[in-house]
Amino acid sequence: MLEIIRDYGLMLLIGEYPHGKLGGLALTLIISIVSLAVTFPCAVLIALARTAQSRPLKAVASGFVHCVRAIPLLMLIFWAYFALPMVIGFPIDATYTLIIAIVIYQTAYLGEIIAAGIKGLPNGQTEAAKALGLSYIPTTFRVILPQAIFNVIPGIVNQLTTIIKESSLGSIIAVSELSYVMLQVNSNEVTKPLQIFGILAATYFILCFALSQATNWLERRIANRRTGRVIVEAVA
Repeated sequence: MLEIIRDYGLMLLIGEYPHGKLGGLALTLIISIVSLAVTFPCAVLIALARTAQSRPLKAVASGFVHCVRAIPLLMLIFWAYFALPMVIGFPIDATYTLIIAIVIYQTAYLGEIIAAGIKGLPNGQTEAAKALGLSYIPTTFRVILPQAIFNVIPGIVNQLTTIIKESSLGSIIAVSELSYVMLQVNSNEVTKPLQIFGILAATYFILCFALSQATNWLERRIANRRTGRVIVEAVA
């Protein structure tokens, strides 16, 4: 196992860069962070639609969420890879295809998380904003969303963990992320699959475990802040 790390360590980290495309662990992290960054505003819009007073808007958002959650991510990746270029008339890089598929898929899940955060706020928040004369947009973006997003930060970090694991499906369409690089290493070292995929599993475990610990820490911080706020309000 140490021999594999010594011989292929740099390849696992950055792929063929600088003599070729960036890949490996670096590309996995870039795909995951970019996917989450693009997913977030889309998920906010879905969450607002899911909690809106307009029934048609709520129905459209609900239909999107239920349809996306009912199909596997791998199917979305295949559709984005094979069908999307036929629709738009030109090919798309496999990395962008993977990001598009993950964004569509994660928008449904993260949208539900943010919607739950909005629904979890006391009705008094909206009523107080209306009493101050605030319209829908200031109430939503200055009062409701900041609190809701703060409360669901652990869930957002947890989705990053999920996206990191989902990015491994990019190996199916030859995206040179960590799993694909390890498959290439396995092709070179055909007699050491246990060690190679053991390194792959350990890498994903370290990443996801670190993010899980960060999620737990954030949950404790938010819980402590809520407890402190309740105590202050009780004393007042």
